[in-house]
Amino acid sequence: MSVSELYSQYTRVWIPDPDEVWRSAELTKDYKEGDKSLQLRLEDETVQEYPIDVQNNQLPFLRNPDILVGENDLTALSYLHEPAVLHNLKVRFLESNHIYTYCGIVLVAINPYDQLPIYGQDVIYAYSGQNMGDMDPHIFAVAEEAYKQMARDEKNQSIIVSGESGAGKTVSAKYAMRYFTTVSGSASDTNIEEKVLASSPIMEAIGNAKTTRNDNSSRFGKYIQIGFDKRYRIIGANMRTYLLEKSRVVFQADDERNYHIFYQLCAAASLPEFKELALTCAEDFFYTSQGGNTVIEGVDDAEDFEKTRQAFTLVGVRESHQISIFKIIASILHLGNVEIEAERDGESCRVSPEDEHLSDFCRLLGVEHSQMEHWLCHRKLVTTSETYVKTMSLQQVVNARDALAKHIYAQLFHWIVEHVNKALHTSLKQHSFIGVLDIYGFETFEVNSFEQFCINYANEKLQQQFNSHVFKLEQEEYMKEQIPWTLIDFYDNQPCIDLIEAKLGILDLLDEECKVPRGTDQNWTQKLYDRHSGSQHFQKPRMSNKAFIVIHFADKVEYLSDGFLEKNRDTVYEEQINILKASKFPLVADLFHDGKDSAPATTASSKINIRPSRRPMKASNKEHKKTVGYQFRSSLHLLMETLNATTPHYVRCIKPNDEKLPFHFNSKRAVQQLRACGVLETIRISAAGYPSRWSYHDFFNRYRVLVKKRDLANADKKAICRSVLESLIKDPDKFQFGRTKIFFQAGQVAYLEKLRADKFRAATIMIQKTVRGWLQKQKYRRLKGAALTLQRHCRGHLARRLAKHLRRTRAAVVLQKQYRMQRAHRAYQRVRGAAVIIQAFARGMFVRRIYHQVLREHKATVIQKHVRGWMARRRFQRLRGAAIVIQCGFRRLKAKQALKALRIEARSAEHLKRLNVGMENKIVQLQRKIDDQNKEVKTLSEQLSAITSAHAMEVEKLKKEVACYQQSQDEDRGPQLQEEVESLRTELQRAHSERKVLEDTHTREKDELRKRVADLEQENALLKDEKEQLNNQILCQSKDEFAQNSVKENLMMKKELEEERSRYQNLVKEYSRLEQRYDNLRDEMTILKQTPGHRRNPSNQSSLESDSNYPSISTSEVGDTEDTLQQVEDIGLEKAAMDMTVFLKLQKRVRELEQERKKLQVQLEKREQQDGKGVPAEQPSNDSDLDQDADLAYNSLKRQELESENKKLKNELNELRKAVADQASEHSPATAGTPDSYSLLLNQLRLANEELEVRKEEVLILRTQIVSADQRRLAGKGSEPNINARTSWPNSEKHVDQEDAIEAYHGVCQTNSKTEDWGYLNEDGELGLAYQGLKQVARLLEAQLQAQSREHEEEVDSLKAQLEALKEEMDRQQQTFCQTLLLSPEAQVEFGIQQEMSQLTNENLDLKELVEKLEKNERKLKKQLKIYMKKVQDLEAAQALAQSERKRHELNRQVTVQRKEKDFQGMLEYRKEDEALLIRNLVTELKPQTLAGAVPCLPAYILYMCIRHADYVNDDLKVHALLTSTINGIKKVLKKHNEDFEMTSFWLSNTCRLLHCLKQYSGDEGFMTQNTAKQNEHCLKNFDLTEYRQVLSDLSIQIYQQLIKIAEGLLQPMIVSAMLENESIQGLSGVKPTGYRKRTSSMPEGDHSYCLEAIIRQMNSFHTVMCDQGLDPEIILQVFRQLFYMINAVTLNNLLLRKDVCSWSTGMQLRYNISQLEEWLRGRNLHQSGAVETMEPLIQAAQLLQLKKKSPEDAEAICSLCTALSTQQIVKILNLYTPLNEFEERVTVAFIRTIQAQLQDRNDPQQLLLDFKHMFPVLFPFNPSSLTMDSIHIPACLNLEFLNEV
Repeated sequence: MSVSELYSQYTRVWIPDPDEVWRSAELTKDYKEGDKSLQLRLEDETVQEYPIDVQNNQLPFLRNPDILVGENDLTALSYLHEPAVLHNLKVRFLESNHIYTYCGIVLVAINPYDQLPIYGQDVIYAYSGQNMGDMDPHIFAVAEEAYKQMARDEKNQSIIVSGESGAGKTVSAKYAMRYFTTVSGSASDTNIEEKVLASSPIMEAIGNAKTTRNDNSSRFGKYIQIGFDKRYRIIGANMRTYLLEKSRVVFQADDERNYHIFYQLCAAASLPEFKELALTCAEDFFYTSQGGNTVIEGVDDAEDFEKTRQAFTLVGVRESHQISIFKIIASILHLGNVEIEAERDGESCRVSPEDEHLSDFCRLLGVEHSQMEHWLCHRKLVTTSETYVKTMSLQQVVNARDALAKHIYAQLFHWIVEHVNKALHTSLKQHSFIGVLDIYGFETFEVNSFEQFCINYANEKLQQQFNSHVFKLEQEEYMKEQIPWTLIDFYDNQPCIDLIEAKLGILDLLDEECKVPRGTDQNWTQKLYDRHSGSQHFQKPRMSNKAFIVIHFADKVEYLSDGFLEKNRDTVYEEQINILKASKFPLVADLFHDGKDSAPATTASSKINIRPSRRPMKASNKEHKKTVGYQFRSSLHLLMETLNATTPHYVRCIKPNDEKLPFHFNSKRAVQQLRACGVLETIRISAAGYPSRWSYHDFFNRYRVLVKKRDLANADKKAICRSVLESLIKDPDKFQFGRTKIFFQAGQVAYLEKLRADKFRAATIMIQKTVRGWLQKQKYRRLKGAALTLQRHCRGHLARRLAKHLRRTRAAVVLQKQYRMQRAHRAYQRVRGAAVIIQAFARGMFVRRIYHQVLREHKATVIQKHVRGWMARRRFQRLRGAAIVIQCGFRRLKAKQALKALRIEARSAEHLKRLNVGMENKIVQLQRKIDDQNKEVKTLSEQLSAITSAHAMEVEKLKKEVACYQQSQDEDRGPQLQEEVESLRTELQRAHSERKVLEDTHTREKDELRKRVADLEQENALLKDEKEQLNNQILCQSKDEFAQNSVKENLMMKKELEEERSRYQNLVKEYSRLEQRYDNLRDEMTILKQTPGHRRNPSNQSSLESDSNYPSISTSEVGDTEDTLQQVEDIGLEKAAMDMTVFLKLQKRVRELEQERKKLQVQLEKREQQDGKGVPAEQPSNDSDLDQDADLAYNSLKRQELESENKKLKNELNELRKAVADQASEHSPATAGTPDSYSLLLNQLRLANEELEVRKEEVLILRTQIVSADQRRLAGKGSEPNINARTSWPNSEKHVDQEDAIEAYHGVCQTNSKTEDWGYLNEDGELGLAYQGLKQVARLLEAQLQAQSREHEEEVDSLKAQLEALKEEMDRQQQTFCQTLLLSPEAQVEFGIQQEMSQLTNENLDLKELVEKLEKNERKLKKQLKIYMKKVQDLEAAQALAQSERKRHELNRQVTVQRKEKDFQGMLEYRKEDEALLIRNLVTELKPQTLAGAVPCLPAYILYMCIRHADYVNDDLKVHALLTSTINGIKKVLKKHNEDFEMTSFWLSNTCRLLHCLKQYSGDEGFMTQNTAKQNEHCLKNFDLTEYRQVLSDLSIQIYQQLIKIAEGLLQPMIVSAMLENESIQGLSGVKPTGYRKRTSSMPEGDHSYCLEAIIRQMNSFHTVMCDQGLDPEIILQVFRQLFYMINAVTLNNLLLRKDVCSWSTGMQLRYNISQLEEWLRGRNLHQSGAVETMEPLIQAAQLLQLKKKSPEDAEAICSLCTALSTQQIVKILNLYTPLNEFEERVTVAFIRTIQAQLQDRNDPQQLLLDFKHMFPVLFPFNPSSLTMDSIHIPACLNLEFLNEV
């Protein structure tokens, strides 16, 4: 990039100006190399020709683009030079009212001479924890950086504040110390931070004074070290002072004052305690009236004096010492008013003895008047031989008096500093410190003396350290980024320092001249001329021999040598000091002690071990003989060693004008100070390297418009940046690529900005061209459209006229046509009507004739049909009767012949022999066939089971699919879900009604038991009364034997009564226990019944269902069972307790058999009726009689067999009962109830059942054979069986499909046809028929299996149909959803909420059902476990204790368990020694995850139940101890988990719930309005816990505050990044050009940026935790209101303190983020919390950033809109508003003034920032619970087994 390209037309430059130092101009012509001048146009439109130095080719400085003006960091400017720095500071100071600006590592602070609201506590907290570059420049940012580096790097820090008088050094140092004390706090209870702050008013009073440049100028330098411990809390401080200006005590220039303390003391002279000081107004004293005006405008000296006294008290200065200090100060004033009279000779003088001021001086200091009067006017000369007393001249006496006053004040100053250091000293070990150096800046006046020389010497040392540190930081930055670097040439002022402090330097020659007896200032000056005339930093003035010039780094300064020696010696006559040493006041004597007359730097020891760079100078014998220059040089060396051992931070204070006008900028004075304080040197060092630094990401986002389209396809941003820079900047030395940044030399960023602006300008022109063309096209189209419209209307008018004429003509023709047509139509209708009537009558006559003929033919046909049928039937009946008669005769003949043959054969012996020989083989073969059939039946049964299981699996799968489908369609089934909810509600009401019935039954039984117990108690009371009467009678008749017998009988009766009562109570307890055991054993029997037993073959299953369950049992069996139970009770209930299960099982089995018997009787009656109906009407009467006889024989046989079997079983059952009863009476309960006897009885019962089944099976087979043989004999072999006849198979009573029955019948027929094959096995057919019956049963089973398979298939089809229906329902719901999308957003939201509510309701109901089932199973298992545990305990107790004790303890334990389970009254009992365990398990060691699925706030309910029991037993100590332990436990848990949101929320909800319970059950009617009757029973009876309710309320407030603190701690790091920095709308916000330079040391490692989704996720987590833990909804609303206020306050505060985020794009991002938060609130139904209202200031700030800011109308709109923002906030945002592009415009100062004028009537608070720590008062509304105490279940995970339910 050539020079001609930079200096082209319209380029703006800076040219020197004598008034404004630098002036802006614009080139009107391109510069070409060789031109001798530039053509410029100034800002006032004047044209000027600027000459160029051709030899040096010195062109004017280039001006930065306007977009870069106003930067926070001066080194971020593209062109780094003096005019750019000056202009940037001026714009920030005057237009934006920003007094702080960064210049690399230096903070430039301009004194505004006005009070600004930027130092409050809210601003301190806003800067706390922030990186230095993240916020706008501020003294707090520097302090925070020092504090953070001390904590992170474990290294001491220093803040060096410098500047000339009136620049604001003292205020800046004071604010830095205030920041440390506020942020870090104190490590002990000594309030050390308050003492550190209190030292400021003390030091200001004794060390500050009014000068012509500053009303509160520090006339000394100080270095305050603030010590910190390992936790970085303040533990102490130490102060060092440098070069107090003592001459001000005795002399002040015009319009200046002495030190403030003198005027403050004079202002308070009227106070009673200061009467003895004899002070008047300040104008009456010489030392305070030399400057003329003794009053500072706006300052109240009396009020400041009160603050000074309070500060003395705070740092520990006693009242007596304060009075002494004030006496010494007053004595100095009196000393200045002592009148000295010269004698006539002029060589001597005297003081009048009557001088009041001298008397007051001596009285106040406690010295002798005569001695002081004498030695004020005389001095002592000591020689080797003798001592002389010499008088002094008037001038010598005045000088001696002034020297004494200065010395007294200096010693008092050092004593106060030492005492302050003692107050700030600590015994704790110091870990690190931060030093604050408040020291004078470079000074140059018309007359410069010894003080200015020392000040400038100190600034030379500080500038050397500053230059080396800046260079070091630049070098570290380059090395860190791994870029090549070369040494930068910077100004080294070591030669100037050597000129001053080296051997034979200025100070060394001065000390040497002070040792010469008659040394003078002129001789010393001549020595300087001779020694240093050749030095480049030393010059001799041309016109003076009493001055010398030193060339400092900032400027050349001429020093007048007069007074140098005297000020360096600081001579005080020893005689006067000795008089003060002899003072009667200890404080005055101590001030002038030899040990105290030391250098100021050694007044207090430092806690820092610093290794000196050179050997310390050898001290002289007397400390007070050291020169001032030597002391200052030593203290300065110590200061530099301290600073070199720390990390420095620089604050340069600038004085904008000498008139102290607010926000007035004098460019000349500012440039002088910028040159003097090293700011421009920092700029020069930065400009020599690579001052502009960009991260790759920011560079790409800013200059992506310069990247070609093909390069954007590359994903590597670094490669893109490299390619674009190499193509745009040809010189590779102008930039460097670092590891994370791109480094540019000065001017390169401005060049890139120019290219970017040109690109945008070209794009803008293209857009304007296109838009203008489009506008012209639109205009042409509008004109063309208007013309066409006019033509259209004219032509339409003509066409309408023609159409109207044609329409009238057409209407006339139509009227004529219609009239003619009507007349012809009427004539035609008359003729046609007549013809139709004639035709109707003729046609009707013909049709009636045809109908009558057809009717007669049909009747004849019917008669013929019936006659012919009657004749055919008669013929058929005759033929059939003949055939039947022939068949009967033939069959009777054949039967007689066969019967005769069989009788003959049966009588023969051969038949019997054959029958016996083959019987064994027949049985074996028959058994094999039976086994085969059994296997076949078993196979079919297995197939049936497999099909059943497969069908069940398929059904379950389909059900799961349907459930999933239904779940996926829940959102689209709003109406259907509502119907289901209504149905569920109905079922729930029905369940409630059933439950109520059960509760009523339970209550009724309970009342009966209570009544019975009451009766017994009443009887017991009567017996007690009788006993007492008998006792009285016995006492009266004690001597009578009959009375004694009566006593014995009474005692026996009493014993019997007690035994009876005990027996009754045991019966009641045992009844409850047996009832519980009955339930448990009933469940066990259900399981045993479901387990299949041993079966002989599969075919007996159906028969058991119909015919096998003891049908002949009688009802007397129940009575036998009752007799047996009575027998057991007679033997002893406790002995038979363990065997009752057997009797209960047998009793249950008998009842089931009785029911089966009744079923069989009903089936038998039905069978008899069906058999009677099945006989054909045509069958002969003899056949009917035979069938009935056979059925009766069959039925009687069946009854007899079953009755005999049942009678036998009943006898065995009774015998078994008696055996069990005998066994129970013989053995103990422990042996009788053992599992062996119990299993033995069960085995016997099972064996009896199996044997019974076998016997039944055999009886059925025999019965079938007999009945079949009878039927065959009666019916004959050739008869065809009837398909519809009913058989008597075991499954005959079951429903069989017709097809299955036909198939089974064909199988029977085939079996009958094969009788010849196996007939030889059984001639009589009995065994064959049995086989036939088994086969038929197998076929029927197969038919049943097929039927069940078809049912399964039908069920699958129905499920598929249901699935299809659900799919259709889904389609319909989708259509509904599409229609819903067309609705308004409010309707959509309402519809979505309804769907979500329905879904949540269903899920809640399902979960409740699941929880109820699980709890029921858990209770059941717990009951069983407790029963088994009691059994084990009983067995152990039986082995260890005696039999009587064993019985008693066993009964007591059983009764306790049963009463606990049955009659729970909502109270929990615990022992006193278990209280600590209760608190530990329920409070201190409880984790919220343990109760994830339990009732919310369960610990609160448990604690209340424990409190209620203590109230029930009226134990106030227990109540007090439990509540106190609970509160202390909660506090302990919260203290331990002070950063755990979940734990804090958990205990907040439980504390509130416990508080609600104490209110709800307090008995107060105001809290019981919503209670049920059951809940009212659970109220407290004895104690009023109102005080504890208040304590719990206070505890809830504390927990709520801790909850808010934790939530704010989690959210606060996210807020700024998410709300202001993250791009929620991608591509909207551009990157600020160049930006500020962020320090490497202040930037944390890694990326800690957050997006808005992170905040929403965090708040979702908060909301979920609080809802899951049952926190009251009202409290949740208040929590989110508080959090949203904090988001608003933190975001707005950062917006008000950051210039880089005050832009239009940030306003858009803010509005989007706020809308997302509002939507989140509506989605969680939290919009009623008032959280949106707390965000109103931020909403208005975002709108303010986006509003137009030009015209007065815009100002009115802003004032009417921003009602939630204060005037200061509005003005601050407008001042901070920064355009991101050149096309945006800045807010003008005139517009801001207009806003201020319109808002001046507002009464806004003066606070700029919002208090983000402000907390709204929390309200805990009363929220009663609907749960009853007795319905709460305690999970086992809490380990609270020691609690007993009462």
